[in-house]
Amino acid sequence: MTAVAPTAPAATRHPSPAPRLTRWLLRLHRPALSVWVGLVVLLSAALLWLGGPLTDASAAAWEQYNACAGAAKCAYDQPAIIRYKEVYSATTLAVLAVPVLVAAWAGASLTSRELETGTAQLTWAQSVSPVHWLTAKLALPAALVVAGTGLVAALHHLAWSAGKGRIDTAKSWSDFPTFYSGGPLTVALALLGLVVGVLVGLLWRRSLPALGTSVVATTGVFAVVHTALPHLWPGVTQVGNWVQGAPSGAGIVVDEGILTSTGARLPNPYCGGAVHPDCSAVYDELDAVGYYREFHPLGHYWPLQLMATALTCAVVAVLVFAAYRVLKSRTGGTPRGASTTE
Repeated sequence: MTAVAPTAPAATRHPSPAPRLTRWLLRLHRPALSVWVGLVVLLSAALLWLGGPLTDASAAAWEQYNACAGAAKCAYDQPAIIRYKEVYSATTLAVLAVPVLVAAWAGASLTSRELETGTAQLTWAQSVSPVHWLTAKLALPAALVVAGTGLVAALHHLAWSAGKGRIDTAKSWSDFPTFYSGGPLTVALALLGLVVGVLVGLLWRRSLPALGTSVVATTGVFAVVHTALPHLWPGVTQVGNWVQGAPSGAGIVVDEGILTSTGARLPNPYCGGAVHPDCSAVYDELDAVGYYREFHPLGHYWPLQLMATALTCAVVAVLVFAAYRVLKSRTGGTPRGASTTE
């Protein structure tokens, strides 16, 4: 009689936790999602209003004002100019606040709250590994943050461009609030706030301390990016002699000072210029022969945006890696409650 080999037990397959995690994440953070969508819609509407009717009205008012040609009395639509400035300042401030708001929410709610209440540990015990849990926490909010921030940043840039050359008091591209509110760097900074909040939440595992730490840490990293920004792309150098005076190239200043006869660069003592007798001895002692100014002109806008975005994204990648390392150190990196058979 032929022996029949025992049949191997059928492999146990568990459904992918990704769809379930996504639905659960959306349900859990529905209030925050509603606030985010409302903020993006409201800010987008304000920026469309700014770049359209408000810009046209302000530009027409400036045309009226400039047509007065120094007349004693000038009739022009001053409220339109003031309204444009107020809405521009408010919308720019709102866009700048997005990374901080994202960091505060991510730190206080996205990871720390579930670790604090034990919800995360319960999830890990139900066939969802800690790695999948953290991936869902990062991927879905990141997609929403990129979509929303990218929209408002693009609209801000279009609104600013609409007023360029038409409104006398329009902000220059080198105005830092304007620069940080209208490009890919805006999106990268919002992602930075998200990842900082997630990492801080994993470290603190308590909502309130994580909220404050996330805001401070995001602000600190933003300060580092701001400090490095002028040095991320080669600047343009202008020089001037004592007669011409210091160069006045418009843009983001990298460095400025005085030049010696050997070409060395020294800080400007700002005593009034070599034409003043009291200052002549000071400049003679320094062997100064003129001034220099290194700056970024308008043509460097996109190189600076892209380089600063790349730097911020590199920081984001490092922080994401650190978040997974922290999670692994806290959990051992193994799935809980999940079968290892396929």
